[in-house]
Amino acid sequence: VQKEIEKHEHRNRLSVCNKICYAVGGAPYQITGCALGFFLQIYLLDVAQLDPFYASIILFVGRAWDAITDPTVGFLVSRSPWTRFGRMLPWIVLSTPLAVLSYFLIWYVPPFEDGKVIWYLFFYCIFQTLQTCFHVPYSALTMFISSEQKERDSATAYRMTVEVLGTVLGTAIQGQIVGMANAPCLPGPGDIIANLSNSSKLLNNSEPVISLEHTKAAYMIASGVICLIYVLCAIVLFFGVREDAESSLSEPMGFFQGIKLVMGHGPYAKLVMVFLFTSLGFMLLEGNFALFCSSTLGFRNDFQNILLVIMLSATLAIPFWQWFLSRFGKKTAVCVGSLSVIPFMILVVCVKSNLIVTYIVSFAAGVGVAAAFLLPWSMLPDVVDDFQVQNPDSTGHEALFYSFYVFFTKFASGISLGISTLSLDFAGYISRGCTQPAAVDLTLKLLVSAAPVALILIGLVILYWYPIDEERRQGNRKLLQEQRDNEADSETDSTELAIV
Repeated sequence: VQKEIEKHEHRNRLSVCNKICYAVGGAPYQITGCALGFFLQIYLLDVAQLDPFYASIILFVGRAWDAITDPTVGFLVSRSPWTRFGRMLPWIVLSTPLAVLSYFLIWYVPPFEDGKVIWYLFFYCIFQTLQTCFHVPYSALTMFISSEQKERDSATAYRMTVEVLGTVLGTAIQGQIVGMANAPCLPGPGDIIANLSNSSKLLNNSEPVISLEHTKAAYMIASGVICLIYVLCAIVLFFGVREDAESSLSEPMGFFQGIKLVMGHGPYAKLVMVFLFTSLGFMLLEGNFALFCSSTLGFRNDFQNILLVIMLSATLAIPFWQWFLSRFGKKTAVCVGSLSVIPFMILVVCVKSNLIVTYIVSFAAGVGVAAAFLLPWSMLPDVVDDFQVQNPDSTGHEALFYSFYVFFTKFASGISLGISTLSLDFAGYISRGCTQPAAVDLTLKLLVSAAPVALILIGLVILYWYPIDEERRQGNRKLLQEQRDNEADSETDSTELAIV
């Protein structure tokens, strides 16, 4: 009997190769997400040369649409039939070619002016939909790769490592390729009047060694490289992972029924509000920092390296935050992590333009960014556990807590990017201008410093009332372990009986 049970467990064990192949599937979402998050705004304004008002509409509608597609695709995936390749893998394979094509066309400047806004809006929304068709089944695939909880946890650890590396890779590929072909700025009327005595020198300096066409080509090359990585990751995932037919998801429920269930749980509602405000602050910083570095600080040729420093620092800081939250508790870690970045947000706008200071500030800020990346995903399981303890008969709703968290943060990020780009329009942003009006510099300073700081502080005030501390968390863990042990005992008895 014992041999048969051990044989069953061994069948569900994943090899290191399986886990690596599964983890590689998480890279495309992070690579494309980082490239779009850091560079799409500056690309639409300075390369595609769209009016800031239209750029704000594209950024807002694209993110809001992305938020809506998450629960919709999740709803459709949960109702899709089982095939000989599994339930999730066909979604991943079939969505990849079109997702890659639409991503490439986002970074292509069409040869016409009138329909340019529609072009970017259409392909941005199409890409977000197709990427959701990849990422939602991929996230749910965790439940299908093995029926053993221990194996799933191990595979998830591999996945998180690859995803963190994906954020660095996305920033590096896009930033370094585009940085090599950064078109020079265009002098405005103020620059010409100020340099009238050196008019010949000015003309020589402004003569484009690298033209805008070179910059457009660089964005397309970068997107081509990312598209290639996207396809390779999908191929590795498809051939390296096999779905377990024994595993199954719970009966799915409707969208509004799901909202009522998860938002009715107090600790979850508070946690979502905390991370809604703190992630909004970090998203404002992410979306506007490239523009702030190139326009306000004047580091047009260095902004991509500054972004890379932030992401490398964040990657290196993740083990530190893992240790910190296990030593001092998750609530303390959120508070310290969020507060640690505030002095640097203030410092970067107060200190006069200095490249070395900016690099130091960026490296230090990356440590706080790591906390913003890691801690929401570390605290969500505690809320799910708390819900299961209070509702022992309501099971199988884990995916709802994750999908609605993603829905709210994506929707909020759409609003933040839309409003921030719109505010640049009101301030009078000049596309590719060597100097910007004082109102634009002030607006960018507010968007990367004052506004994020205020949002983070609001989030921390809500965190004060978050009820799950370490004591309650450990208590919930103990109660759930007892429940699982009881279930495992009854399951083992059933298996032995069946074998006999």
